[in-house]
Amino acid sequence: MSDQRTGADERAERILAVFGTAFGELLAADPAAFRVKFRKMAGSAFAFYRGTACLFYDDLERERNGGPYLDDRTGRVWIHGDLHAENFGTYMDANGRLVFNVNDFDEAYVGPFTWDLKRFAASVALIGYAKALSDTQITELVRVYAAAYRERIRALATGAKNDEVPPFTLDTADGPLLGALRTARSLTRFGLLDSMTEIREFERRFAPDGGAIDLDAATRYKVLAAFDGYLETLPESSLTRPDSYRVKDVVGRRGIGIGSAGLPSYNILLEGNSDALENDVVIYVKQAQTPAVSRHITDPAVRGYFQHEGHRTVISQRALQDHADPWLGWTELDGAGQLVAEVSPYAVDLDWSDIDEPEEIAAVVADLGRATATMHAAADDESGHSLVPFSTERAIDAAIAADEEGFGELLVDFAHSYGARARRDHQIFVDLFRNDRIPGLDVPGDLSR
Repeated sequence: MSDQRTGADERAERILAVFGTAFGELLAADPAAFRVKFRKMAGSAFAFYRGTACLFYDDLERERNGGPYLDDRTGRVWIHGDLHAENFGTYMDANGRLVFNVNDFDEAYVGPFTWDLKRFAASVALIGYAKALSDTQITELVRVYAAAYRERIRALATGAKNDEVPPFTLDTADGPLLGALRTARSLTRFGLLDSMTEIREFERRFAPDGGAIDLDAATRYKVLAAFDGYLETLPESSLTRPDSYRVKDVVGRRGIGIGSAGLPSYNILLEGNSDALENDVVIYVKQAQTPAVSRHITDPAVRGYFQHEGHRTVISQRALQDHADPWLGWTELDGAGQLVAEVSPYAVDLDWSDIDEPEEIAAVVADLGRATATMHAAADDESGHSLVPFSTERAIDAAIAADEEGFGELLVDFAHSYGARARRDHQIFVDLFRNDRIPGLDVPGDLSR
């Protein structure tokens, strides 16, 4: 028992050290936001896993820097960086088409393609455990994901055309993916605007409730100057009408989610493509974060490619996502890189709460494996970016072909081992949090007073 206690104590110190590196500055600036973030992370092992990509990559580098299937090419491809089972959902692409695919590219970077697959596989183990699936069932789910990924990579590497591997849309998706797309289609821009804004004196303005923060004149001026810089980063195809960018209102917001705690952000209300008030557009300006992967990738060519984290996030998303949001761009504010994009009324995340039967989970996991492969294949020498100057799908296909049988088993072994570690880490984290052992958090007052 004493050896187990010593191991838990050592792990607790490691967790605190990684948190200090990853969250230290933001936590010091906004402890209240991190209390909310940590409270959400305490809710389940999966929520903890979602919020600790920093710990995940620290563990990968310390225990297995490199590994099978990695070489000079497959070790430096565009990766999502935080690929777990809940980072998939719907979006409206630049062609006006609703697509289900990977979303949330805040952690995207260049690194080993297997890091994405391992992070997803461990998330499957955590979801399976939470749904009381057996280890055998979890093993089969990870194998299904690996096989679907491998099948799609092979198809793309051998010259399959886009129409042979279509994206998941209202015409091609089924099951829960189609359900998410149909839900997204039922949403409207007016509904989004109604939830965030109000009409005052015949003009639309942000509503005072809902977390909006009024800005002083100096801050508003800085945000508007940053907005002007953002316009210069938009693709030419986005600049369809100058008055589409007339600013109506600006407010501040404070990030308190699992991934955005402490990050300052702003919402800007813009005139839409007509005088009608229901066509107005809301965009957000959010300070981009340092991706967890970047702390473990030392390649100077990668580090030097990006102007700042806002630029890195946008370039990565444009590389990994076909026909990305036409409002997607970057800017700077107070010397920090900012991510800018539309607050989309058509964003619906995959909801796992009612996906319970192993057969249904397997079908979804297979689709997500195909989506992962398509994402990896999109970002290569044909994407318009010089950082990965080779065919990603061909490089990955060749690497897997060298050991077909070992590919799935690599992910199965990792899923079980890291899933178990994440569950133990979650309990350690809860004890650290509830006993006020995380440095920098303000301790709330006595509730009995």
